[in-house]
Amino acid sequence: MSSAILPEIPTGGFNFENFERNEYLKQKGFPIPKVQKTGTTIAGIIFKDGVILGADTRATSGNVVADKNCAKIHFLAKNMYCCGAGTAADTDYTTKMISSQLELLRLNTGKQVPVCVANRLLKQYLYRYQGYIGAALVLGGVDKFGPTLYCIHPHGSTDKIPYTTMGSGSLAAMAVFESRWKPDLSLEEGKKLVRDAIASGIFNDLGSGSNVDLCVITRHEAQYLRPYDEANVKGKREGTYQFVRNTTAIIGQPRTIPIEVESTQTIAIGVESMDTSS
Repeated sequence: MSSAILPEIPTGGFNFENFERNEYLKQKGFPIPKVQKTGTTIAGIIFKDGVILGADTRATSGNVVADKNCAKIHFLAKNMYCCGAGTAADTDYTTKMISSQLELLRLNTGKQVPVCVANRLLKQYLYRYQGYIGAALVLGGVDKFGPTLYCIHPHGSTDKIPYTTMGSGSLAAMAVFESRWKPDLSLEEGKKLVRDAIASGIFNDLGSGSNVDLCVITRHEAQYLRPYDEANVKGKREGTYQFVRNTTAIIGQPRTIPIEVESTQTIAIGVESMDTSS
């Protein structure tokens, strides 16, 4: 009796085993969702005592800044929060729905819900719609297994990693993480690192801007720091725009102009106009 030889699992580098699967799904009528610009910078890291999440506060509608102080860090449970990038309505509705399911599960079991459960609920919900729900999420929390950080893509795939960024400003933020992140960061070091990563996205991406929000989650509590820092400080008005009375010269005298109304009679209405003939 011969035993099947299992394929050797690669230990590092790139893996292209899913390429044939994706091409097969494409031939069966399941096109791969197109990458969409999210216009946001969200990030998260694991530090010595827990998880730190960060986000900017600019919400855009095309080329227009729709909201300068948008909250992009959403509550899921007392021990976990979730940053959202993409369509604001999709991220808000998705996180609220999963939050209600987590609360029902906590009430039924009487125990704290692990972060991996929220990850499973989110990825299954997003995979059901094949990426047409524009919600790119960074999920972080602390449970009995310790601090956990997930990166959840709109089509449902997830990554469990020590630091991550998403959104249009993610490249600039990831450059900060890859150059400065290290295990067992202190609280202040972690807050400064996430702040600098979000600020890097704000200053290098037109879809990100305004303030920096942070959420620090430890085993004992979760602190939502909003705003933690104002990256773009507005300049103060130095001049005055109060003009002295009678500054503008009068170039004519007011007079009454008769207005003809489409009716059986003509009436004169006292409308003042400037007579510039004098």
